[in-house]
Amino acid sequence: MTATAKLRELAEQSGVSCSYHGWDGQEHYVGDPTLQAVLAALDVPATTDEEIAASLDDVPNRAWRRVVPPSLVVVEGEHRTFPVHVPHGDPVEVWVVAEDGTELEAEQLDVWVDPRTVDGRLVGRATFAVPDLPPGWHTLHARSNDVEAVSTLVVTPARLAGADRLLQKRRWGVAAQVYSVRSRRSWGLGDFADLADLAAVTGARYGADFLLINPVHAGDPRPPVEPSPYLPSSRRFADPLYLRVEDIPEAVYLPGKHRKRLTEYAAQFAGANRKGKRLDRDTTLRAKLDVLEHVYRVPRSPARRLGFETFRIAGGRPLADFALWCALAEKFGDRPERWAERAPSPDHPDLERLRSKFADRIDFYCWLQWVCDEQLAAAQRAARTAGMDVGIVHDLAVGVRRDGADAWTLGDALATGVTVGAPPDDFNRRGQDWNQPPWRPDRLAELGYRPFRDVLRAALRHAGGLRVDHILGLFRTWWVPDGCSPDEGAYVRYDHEALVGILVLEAQRAGAVVIGEDLGVFEGWVQQYLAGRGIAGTSILWFETDGHDPRPPESYRRLCLTSVTTHDLPPTTGYLAGDHVRLRSELGLLERDLDDELADAMRQRDAVLRLARERGLLPQADPDSAGEGADDRRTVEALHRLIAASPSALLAVSLADAVGERRSQNQPGTEDEYPNWRVPLADDRGRAVLLEDLADNPRFAALAAAVRG
Repeated sequence: MTATAKLRELAEQSGVSCSYHGWDGQEHYVGDPTLQAVLAALDVPATTDEEIAASLDDVPNRAWRRVVPPSLVVVEGEHRTFPVHVPHGDPVEVWVVAEDGTELEAEQLDVWVDPRTVDGRLVGRATFAVPDLPPGWHTLHARSNDVEAVSTLVVTPARLAGADRLLQKRRWGVAAQVYSVRSRRSWGLGDFADLADLAAVTGARYGADFLLINPVHAGDPRPPVEPSPYLPSSRRFADPLYLRVEDIPEAVYLPGKHRKRLTEYAAQFAGANRKGKRLDRDTTLRAKLDVLEHVYRVPRSPARRLGFETFRIAGGRPLADFALWCALAEKFGDRPERWAERAPSPDHPDLERLRSKFADRIDFYCWLQWVCDEQLAAAQRAARTAGMDVGIVHDLAVGVRRDGADAWTLGDALATGVTVGAPPDDFNRRGQDWNQPPWRPDRLAELGYRPFRDVLRAALRHAGGLRVDHILGLFRTWWVPDGCSPDEGAYVRYDHEALVGILVLEAQRAGAVVIGEDLGVFEGWVQQYLAGRGIAGTSILWFETDGHDPRPPESYRRLCLTSVTTHDLPPTTGYLAGDHVRLRSELGLLERDLDDELADAMRQRDAVLRLARERGLLPQADPDSAGEGADDRRTVEALHRLIAASPSALLAVSLADAVGERRSQNQPGTEDEYPNWRVPLADDRGRAVLLEDLADNPRFAALAAAVRG
């Protein structure tokens, strides 16, 4: 076997794919330097021929070095076995401690496996059956002589119960970017109180069943802040940027001068709320923190003091470490040399001294999370009170920033030297680099998948549903080595049965539904697997094609969230006009001539509009028109009636479409070249639309009627 062949064999044995089937239908092969860099991120030596040979020879020994597997994730009711390794001939007893404390003995099966010499000793293998257990988090124990090993055993439901509830009737909802939806009381950005009001309006006024929002994960503790909600500092905590300061009970008792400061800020932002220009997160966060520092110091009632204490205790070490990171971020900022010297990890010996030194700041940041939690809970209550069957559907971002709180607190659960991205596709011909460290599949298993579980629990805590952005990442993730372009990456495989199973378990416990954003390059069986586990897929009208023709909506999936557009595209009016193509041309993101790209986009648009005309949803085209045959508003309504003909259990209306907004929220492949995630909600004339304007909005009412059929 040649050195290259050995490298590729080692990569495949380590879960790294050496090729992939691209969007263009072709097989693409990964270069050796990429494979070596990805293997290095997995701590697999592969820089020389000798290292490759030694690593490849050692692959079969990996499992035999463990008494029990690092973790086991199984499906309820399925017969599963697992190996136990002890010195050959030694006795072993194996049992499980269930989540409720019950102990069950594991049955050893009559399976003979030849012993193996590993690291100079003869190791034997025994095979045991997983006991019959209910869904939950259990613990596997094995003892041989004076050696005891422990492993996490997770039993997951075969299928999310909420999926069958979804299939009983059609539901529709609104998709909105919370920060962009302001009210007269906002401080320049939409907040958690605005979220509650938006849920009340869409539920009670228009009969929506759910409100799908952008991620509200924690960002930077101080300005300047990252504008993208999909590039958070932590996915386990919420962003205080969204707090409604006046809704914190202690704000009423602010001393006079601080109360006056609060009132002044509110007045200043009242004018900004009416402007349709770029949103300014830094100014908003700076003002809120100025007041929040004083609200925090207002004495709490006995009940609220106890509530905060209970919250801190329940948050445990993860909350304390997150708050410590926030305090240190104030001190060290974005100076990596200071972090490396003073606080390289939460377990560094100097950290105990710093925890004591910054105890007050740690308490402050824990308090911010407590009031965020209260306001998120209030928003979900408002949604259900307004008659929403599902309520708020939170969005789980793909990952976190490389220099954020989770990257610091979770340690080697996240890989270094690589980032998550996506290979080239029809929309991004150069691929994408999201600048996020990926989960290490091996470390996740060794940690019993607890970091992943904690992320899910945080997102589901006050949710009626969860949208998982790029859910294909639970199957495989595109790793881009540092210094490489996005198209020079490789796929790393994950234990999808474990990750999807844990997602189903946690969602079931939260009583939530799950929607997977399953767009992009993927293997055909993935969507069927997700549907089988009760996870809804995602369909976008413009992407549902059969060759060059649009698919009839009747052929769409049933367990699916279907919409006309998404946040990575312009609102429908802009898409119809080809704004997305012109914008990409202006930003230098096109690889072909603008006229050619625009002609292709218009052909795609016209094919969908012809389908709408064939169904009588639009009048026949005027030969002298631009192709719509109707005004923009009527066309948008017709396209929503078109998706309403699908069997999809969930339909979503973009709030931007509901008010006539034309500007994109995000242009993939850019950072500051375009004001991504900084576009406030406005109408077709660019005038700011406030929450107070939504209850009697005729355009919104017409679009709601269109999807209701």
